[in-house]
Amino acid sequence: MCGFIGLLKAETKWLDDSERKEFENRNNIIRHRGPDDEGYYEDEHIILGFRRLSIIDVECGHQPITYDDDRYWMVFNGEIYNYLELRESLQKQGMTFSTDSDTEVIIAMFAKKGVDTFSELRGMFSLLIWDKAEQCLYGARDMFGIKPFFYKDSDEGIYFASEKKSLFTESEQIDHEAMQHYFTYQYVPEPMTINKHISKIEPGSYFIKEKGMPLASYHYFQPEFNVKHYEDKDWIERIQSTLDQSVAMHMRSDVPVGSFLSGGIDSSLIVALAKRYHPEIKTFSVGFEQNGYSEIDVAKETADKLEVENYSYIISPEEFVAKLPKIIWYLDDPLADPACVPLYFVAREAKKHVKVVLSGEGADELFGGYNIYREPESLRIFESIPTPAKDLLARVADVLPEGVKGKSFLERGTTPLRQRYIGNAKMFEEAEKQKLLKNYVEENYYQTVTAPFYDQIEHEHPVHQMQYIDMQTWLRGDILLKADKMTMAHSLELRVPFLDKEVFKVAREIPVSKKITNGTTKHILREAASGIVPDHVLNRKKLGFPVPIRHWLKNELYEWAKNLIHESATDHLLEKHVIIDFLDEHCKGKKDNSRKLWTVLMFMLWHQIYIEKMYDISELQEDNTESKLVHI
Repeated sequence: MCGFIGLLKAETKWLDDSERKEFENRNNIIRHRGPDDEGYYEDEHIILGFRRLSIIDVECGHQPITYDDDRYWMVFNGEIYNYLELRESLQKQGMTFSTDSDTEVIIAMFAKKGVDTFSELRGMFSLLIWDKAEQCLYGARDMFGIKPFFYKDSDEGIYFASEKKSLFTESEQIDHEAMQHYFTYQYVPEPMTINKHISKIEPGSYFIKEKGMPLASYHYFQPEFNVKHYEDKDWIERIQSTLDQSVAMHMRSDVPVGSFLSGGIDSSLIVALAKRYHPEIKTFSVGFEQNGYSEIDVAKETADKLEVENYSYIISPEEFVAKLPKIIWYLDDPLADPACVPLYFVAREAKKHVKVVLSGEGADELFGGYNIYREPESLRIFESIPTPAKDLLARVADVLPEGVKGKSFLERGTTPLRQRYIGNAKMFEEAEKQKLLKNYVEENYYQTVTAPFYDQIEHEHPVHQMQYIDMQTWLRGDILLKADKMTMAHSLELRVPFLDKEVFKVAREIPVSKKITNGTTKHILREAASGIVPDHVLNRKKLGFPVPIRHWLKNELYEWAKNLIHESATDHLLEKHVIIDFLDEHCKGKKDNSRKLWTVLMFMLWHQIYIEKMYDISELQEDNTESKLVHI
């Protein structure tokens, strides 16, 4: 897990001293991604910079790395878990190696197979490969988008980077379309960013950039479903064996590996499987003092039954809000998912003991774990209702007052899936955004993001459509974004064994009836976990990372929120009287506006950091907070 920056120059030239210093500063601003080492390569056409977090072949894994008599040069962020198998295969074909790193395996394989290499990699990655002989630049990103990858056209050429902050200039502008989508999704949907001229490389894709030619992108992977029908015992065996192998490969490391542990089935299953290969594995959990917002007790019970060490940390509302500027700075773009805050703290605690952690991201998207996936079954009655009758029911729902029982059911049942489901989070409706945003554009309504994905999957089961939408939006825009940024903030590598190409091959074949059944989600995964994880975890209600912002915004964080709203220099972007009304309604208990308020507040804080420049960046990069570590 590392970070890089590259510049394919617009002019054939060497950088002068000041230009090189600026490039080095761009590289060093992501020092948190790789504090162990740095390296550079430059010729007349390109310059590459790298920050290394040493995980595999600690002594010899320096980057940029070269191969084939200096023809190929590469920078790479991530881990390739099948590198030993690929290395052995390449050696049988006569390829030679000077290191034991997974990095050299990639570049050697590219020298042999070219862009076909990317589809054979089992892992997480973003990378740049410069072919010096052909003066051609290649780049690729892993199939799920686990590792970030940004690019930007400029007068100097095209920049590429692991984090957007490496690409910032004083003249960066807000992309108002991206901002409008942020207030719907609580994140900026890829490939957009909140900045107008900075974009992301798509997951599962690679690009080729020849000198004098536009950047050409191609997909080597797109998620597809391929339903098969087996007996439950066969599904259970396939899931268990594939997950076990994935966890074993994700444990490959030359430094200590631990795991996050919540109260849920996903992390518990990862820990139980990891213990087979590393009996002394350490686990890490966080929670809050507020009743009902902590999974520490459940995590402790799980750790005790699995006989693993567990370290926990209680987050106070004071330090929660104190760390928000730092967290938003590390995120680059505004993100209104409160779960990124406990993730920041649990990563901080884990870093005190290990350099790599396993986590359960991706299980819900692949195995059908979200409660919303049960909705098509609950609305099946509407399939037999004639269209004219459905239209009438829709009009009835429209005139029913808010809060009347049955209104939501009628609205959902008479609204096509592609119009009602845009992913796991939906903050502001279009009518609400029209009142809130001063630069609202009607043509940029939220469905412009999901419509192309629905077109690709329109003949699949509704639950598969929902899973696909989440894989293409929520997973990479929220889940993996915060997972990468919050762990790398502490120079900690996070690995996600569920998001493995072989695990996906199994998950994509599971029928919906094996995922959503008997009143549960992830049914067949729960069956596969039975006997491996403790019983108290198997059918426990999904909580994720519960955060008490609903309570805090009425109490401990009320003054902070009110002050931020008044102080934020966003009057040209937002109608502040609308936001104040939201806050007043929430505090008086008239409505639970906590998530909408949080979406606004995180944007305002982002604006203070990146637009108003109210914070000292050097202070945001440092972390001197005293830890209240509890060893269980």
